[in-house]
Amino acid sequence: MSRRCELTGKGPMSGNNVSHAKNRTRRRFLPNLNDTTLASEALGRNFKLRISAHALRSVDHRGGLDKFLAKAKDSELSANALKIKKAIEKSGSEADVLS
Repeated sequence: MSRRCELTGKGPMSGNNVSHAKNRTRRRFLPNLNDTTLASEALGRNFKLRISAHALRSVDHRGGLDKFLAKAKDSELSANALKIKKAIEKSGSEADVLS
């Protein structure tokens, strides 16, 4: 399983452990990934995603999964998240035609 956020694309970063004597050794900073279930209001169903804690806060701040995906760049999204985004856009366009 990849250590990459499905919504923001955040992945591992590298840096140094620095001791008191200023000895430097390489290390990895891993993102804080959580398995979460997010609800889509447009599709009326839930989706299990592996996202970072930062992305979860961003989803809440923007007002839900649908609004977050509407503003998200396609290049940052995983294949699963991109599929959800396209389904939401499709259901939204059908709702515009019916109104």
